[in-house]
Amino acid sequence: MNKADLIEIVAKEAGISKAAAEKAVNGFTGAVTSSLKKGEPVTLIGFGTFSVAQRAARNGRNPATGAPLKIKAKKLAKFKAGKTLSEVVAKAKTAK
Repeated sequence: MNKADLIEIVAKEAGISKAAAEKAVNGFTGAVTSSLKKGEPVTLIGFGTFSVAQRAARNGRNPATGAPLKIKAKKLAKFKAGKTLSEVVAKAKTAK
């Protein structure tokens, strides 16, 4: 599913226009992004939690040449699925 598919489903489920659904989806992603930028987690009970994690600096290796290199520390966005979402996914039938 991509963003356009999500907008279409939100419009259908909420009974609103695609333009209004797009504003809602953009508003949601903007709010999550803004919160994570400030270092604040976003928790949606049953769905999951978006948070910021710190990855430490480390040594790596260039896969092409094998030369060692330093990888800088960085922040990254993380998502941990909530109990309800995890249960739904676990019970889902595997597509063939």
